[in-house]
Amino acid sequence: MNQPTRREFLQHSTGLLAGVTLAGSFGLRSAFAADAPTGKKPLFKISCTEYSLHNMIGKGELDNLDYAAFVQKTFGINAVEYWNRPFFQQGSDEKYLGEMRERADDAGVKGTCILIDGEGEIANAEESKRVEAVNKHKRWVEAAKILGCDSIRVNLRSSGSEDEQRKYAIDGMNKLCEFAEVFDVAIIVENHGGLSSNGKWLASVMKGVNRDNAGTLPDFGNFHGYDRYLGVKETMPYAKLVSAKSHDFNDKGEETKTDYLKMMKIVVESGYNGYVGIEYEGRNTPEVEGVKLTHALLKKVRKQLSEA
Repeated sequence: MNQPTRREFLQHSTGLLAGVTLAGSFGLRSAFAADAPTGKKPLFKISCTEYSLHNMIGKGELDNLDYAAFVQKTFGINAVEYWNRPFFQQGSDEKYLGEMRERADDAGVKGTCILIDGEGEIANAEESKRVEAVNKHKRWVEAAKILGCDSIRVNLRSSGSEDEQRKYAIDGMNKLCEFAEVFDVAIIVENHGGLSSNGKWLASVMKGVNRDNAGTLPDFGNFHGYDRYLGVKETMPYAKLVSAKSHDFNDKGEETKTDYLKMMKIVVESGYNGYVGIEYEGRNTPEVEGVKLTHALLKKVRKQLSEA
């Protein structure tokens, strides 16, 4: 894949999106305004991750092209994280991506990130496999630009000692971040298995990469025995997006595995005021209801923190 100049790619993207209507643009601006309390900027913004609805998508009950509009209509949420699995085969299809963007814009929905799976490990211990994975991720950087997303989420699974895995992760991140700089797209890492679920280790990788377009996506879950509150606190200084993982709720609407008020206080006190994406993974409540419960909880906590 030949790397275009910034001017070449931006000109190309502009041409692809020429069909996006002004009505969609005006809808986008008004939609964001609706997320904020009247006359007051919210402590954080709320988005929805496509994985929250993966069962509906997998069963054919929701088409990926309709996802952004469905989220806005069903939940009143005006920003989304995409997941590459539902459009894995179309990841390089500019016409398809352009239609995704146009439908999202028409619905007044911003794309924030694409979560990437299935393209190899950019922190692989073998250099050849590491380079291959970096190259496979490049098409998703280009897709993110077309979709208006600020970042793509990658995984840093590897093997070897902590120091060895840190070295591989820094190398892979540097290679992909360098490519992504041309597109003004960030490469962000979620605590998602292996040493990436160790907050201290992941923070050390970010220090080693030390690039403006490198960051983290702290997830409330996925710490696998590591203290989730400590892990989020350690990775928040590098956060460019936050994932509000949820599974089950009690009769008061509180998430049973994570104290959302405690967790979101950590997020807010870090100085972060960007998007917090709903990622519902529960099995005991239907997906739509699970997203609604998580959304209500985030709004409740935001109000509590705003009044504190």
